[in-house]
Amino acid sequence: MRFIKPLTIAVMLSAAPFAFAVTPADKYPESQLYSKPVKVAENIYSAIGQLKFYTYENAGHNNNLSYVIGDDAVLVVNGSSSYQLSKALHEEIKQVTSLPVKWVVDENGQSHAALGNSYWKEQGATIIAHKDAAKEVETHGFSGLNSLKEILKERAEGTTIIPFDEVFEDEMELDLGGLTAKLVHLGPAHSAGDISVIIPERNVIIAGDIAFHQRMLPVFPETNTAEWLETWINEFTPLAKDMIIVPGHGDPTNFVEVDKYTRGYLEYLRGKVQEILDEGGTLSDAYAIDQTPYMHLETADELAGKNAGRIFEAMEWE
Repeated sequence: MRFIKPLTIAVMLSAAPFAFAVTPADKYPESQLYSKPVKVAENIYSAIGQLKFYTYENAGHNNNLSYVIGDDAVLVVNGSSSYQLSKALHEEIKQVTSLPVKWVVDENGQSHAALGNSYWKEQGATIIAHKDAAKEVETHGFSGLNSLKEILKERAEGTTIIPFDEVFEDEMELDLGGLTAKLVHLGPAHSAGDISVIIPERNVIIAGDIAFHQRMLPVFPETNTAEWLETWINEFTPLAKDMIIVPGHGDPTNFVEVDKYTRGYLEYLRGKVQEILDEGGTLSDAYAIDQTPYMHLETADELAGKNAGRIFEAMEWE
């Protein structure tokens, strides 16, 4: 099927455990979006990106681009990876409301969150991120843009890097009119400046890249998995355990699913690495860890070995 039909959240949340199949290069060929936005809850939508890495075919849409419609204004979560992709998302928003996009909040400083910000700035939006995400874009944004230009070719035209209008450290609140958006930095997760957006009136958390379930989470060289677990257990769990969760990648879901494939995976891998360290093993032993329970996840073939190696190198010094 070309389109993702609008789903009720009850159907989506009852879908666990998920069955995986080969996905098409583009579910929505009429648009640069990989898929047509789905309704998560009343006034909240998300265009679910492909679970793979950036490709020309998915136009750089490999994460979730969400929007919340209040009585007075619209909030977009993630500026997207390109000017044209942001424009395509805006066309979808215009189909359901004539209200202006007043704010764009980036879930972190990665390319797929921030490189499309310039389009939204042209529309008069205020661009917001965590202070660490802003620093990430300032430091690595141009290299990310150059890499994406090589992949997206003409689909990257018009994409430029712009500074953020506002940054915050712990939390920030926005009044959309009838709906509240609470921007929260819960603590270290998988990348610099990871934040979540809570819509309390709808019991929805747009969790961002703190939570994974259909795509294997990546451990970057700078990722501290021990701190990520602390953030998860002490901050994310009590907040999100009863909420509708929109992860950074993959379908809207529930806490049980993201807990299984985020905390569960991190604890599994760290446990296996600890066994190797206790037995005097080496990095090569870490690369050989059996990750079968998680190898059905998208991008597992590319990430499993890297994740194990990076966790081993970090845990040697913990």
